[in-house]
Amino acid sequence: MTKANYAIPLTMMLACGMPYAMGQSADLGQLCVLKDAETRSISPENFTGEKGKGGMATLEEGSAARAARELGQGWKVNPYVVIEPGATFTLGEIEGSGVINHIWMTPVGNYRLMILRFYWDDETEPSVEVPVGDFFAAGWGMGKEPRITSLAVCVNPRSGFNSYWQMPFRKKCRVTMENQAERRATVYYQITYSLEPVAEDTPYFHAQFRRVNPLPYKEVFTIVDGIQGRGHYVGTYLAHGANSPGWWGEGEIKFFIDGDGEFPTICGTGEEDYFCGSYGYNERKENEKYSYESFTTPYTGFHHIPHDGEQRRFGQYRWHITDPIRFKEDLRVTIQSLGWQSEGRYLPLQDDLASVAYWYQLEPHNSFPPLPAKEALIITD
Repeated sequence: MTKANYAIPLTMMLACGMPYAMGQSADLGQLCVLKDAETRSISPENFTGEKGKGGMATLEEGSAARAARELGQGWKVNPYVVIEPGATFTLGEIEGSGVINHIWMTPVGNYRLMILRFYWDDETEPSVEVPVGDFFAAGWGMGKEPRITSLAVCVNPRSGFNSYWQMPFRKKCRVTMENQAERRATVYYQITYSLEPVAEDTPYFHAQFRRVNPLPYKEVFTIVDGIQGRGHYVGTYLAHGANSPGWWGEGEIKFFIDGDGEFPTICGTGEEDYFCGSYGYNERKENEKYSYESFTTPYTGFHHIPHDGEQRRFGQYRWHITDPIRFKEDLRVTIQSLGWQSEGRYLPLQDDLASVAYWYQLEPHNSFPPLPAKEALIITD
C-alpha cells in the first residue's frame, strides 16, 4: 500500500472490506482530514473532466444553444446530450488511477432500453451492464420512479438518479450508454471522481442485470451466477411483477458460496424477509385492490408501483454494506417465486422478475451472459 495520505470513503471501506482506520472516510468526523487526491467531474459541460475546462461550449455546438442565445458561452450552453436510436455514447473516459465517488443522472427515454456499461482499466467486456432505471433501483420506467433515500442509491423528485457506489480503477475507466430504443434519448448527467492512488488489493465494482417474464413453472430465478474469484456481494435490486392474484413474496433467496452444490450456505426465509420487511409488507385487499406499506431506509426498501393493468408491480432493494456476502472462489444467487394456494399450500408462481446484482471482486471477472433481446427487455402495459 502506498504511504500517501489518501482516503477511501466509508461506503467503499465497508463494501470493500477495508478497515475504517485506513484513512479519511465520508462521515462528518473525518471531513477535516486532508487527502492526497484531486477532485474532477465529467458532464456535458466538461466531457474530459479536465481542470479549468468546464462551461466552455459555444452557441455553435451547445445542446441548449437556443435557450442561451442571448447570454452566450458560460451560460448553460451544453447541459445535456442526445443519443440517437441504436447509438452508443461515451459518457466519460478517465485516464489514470482513481475512484468514481458519485453519479447523478436524469435520463429521458425508455429506461429498459438505455444500457449503462462500465469498463475498468484495459478490459474489453464490461464489469457493469445494466439498464439505467434498474441500476438506480427504479426499474419500472419513466414516470414511475420511487423515492429512495439510501446510502448507495438515492432517487429524488422527479427522476434525480444518484449512485454513491464507490468505483475504483487503477489505469483508466470508460462509461457508456447505448440507446436501443427507436426514439432518441436525452441524458443530463455528472460523474464526480477523485484522482488518487488505489491499492493493488482493492476489488472492482460489478453489476449485472437479468430478467425472465414469465418465470417457468417450478423454476427458480437466478439473480447471478458464474462469479469466480475473490470478492464480496454488496447488493440486490429486484423488480417483481406479480402476474397472478394473491400474495407473491414467499420465496427464499439462496447464496451458493465457494463450491456449494445442491444446498446453499445462506438460505433466507422469504422474499420480503430478505428485503427486511415482514408479513407481506402489510398487504391488504379492499374493494378488489391491493395496498402495501412502502418504505425506504439506508440499507433496504420496498415500493409498490401504481399500475392500472392486471400485473402488480414492486421494487425492492437490499444493500449489504455492513453485511457483505464474502466469497473466495465463486458465488451464485437465486430466489424462488412463491405464493399460496388452497389448504395452506405453497404455489409456484410464473411472475415477471428482473434483478441487478452488485458486487466487488478482484479482476479478471467472467464474461456476463448476453442481455435479453430488446423485446424481452421492455415493459409492456
